[in-house]
Amino acid sequence: MKSFAIAAGSLAAAAFAWHAAPSFAETTRRVPAPSVDLAAPADATTATAVFAGGCFWGVQGVFQRVDGVSNALSGYAGGEARTARYDEVGSGRTGHAEAVRISYDPRKVSYGKLLQIYFSVAHDPTQLNRQGPDTGPQYRSTVFAENAEQARIANAYIAQLNQAKTFGKPLATTVEMSKAFYAAEDYHQDYLTLHPNQPYIAIHDLPKIDDLKKLFPESYKAKPSLVRATKAG
Repeated sequence: MKSFAIAAGSLAAAAFAWHAAPSFAETTRRVPAPSVDLAAPADATTATAVFAGGCFWGVQGVFQRVDGVSNALSGYAGGEARTARYDEVGSGRTGHAEAVRISYDPRKVSYGKLLQIYFSVAHDPTQLNRQGPDTGPQYRSTVFAENAEQARIANAYIAQLNQAKTFGKPLATTVEMSKAFYAAEDYHQDYLTLHPNQPYIAIHDLPKIDDLKKLFPESYKAKPSLVRATKAG
């Protein structure tokens, strides 16, 4: 991921480098909805989903603005509790991926709709162990299924998109089960909202918010569900 200590003299150069390659946001489109989805439980008001798709700042920022989502928490999934720290995950040797745990109301937004947004605007699912300028397995495209039904829906959707050649090449997205999620450090939470002028955010992540609003107007909400607001409540 981007460094927190970019020297002032290299800031412009870094921004130029990030601009050099086309971003996923420049080619995004609303992909077809999954042909199978989870039915909304009659008595459940909250469910969770965990997605990894590159730097968690942008993924969190997208899902915080999805109607029906009450919380989106940046964190780590795929490795052990003892290595669930930013400085260790960044080595790429912990098994962790930067991930986001989404709490949502299944009566308002389905698991399938969240997956559709994930594949459409949250990241580029064709990139293997990288996302934009960020490289390493900690930036892999992975659905961390909470149960067998989520795994079934995710795998079926990946197969559907591959069969339709929606992206013109195979998806790199994997599905992993029974992996614990660990919250990231406080300074990572709500990062997109708190630092909209940071070059990485402005170049790579804010366009995702624009695409969410444009491609999924029925699901977009202008006021994000921030982690700090949830804690304050």
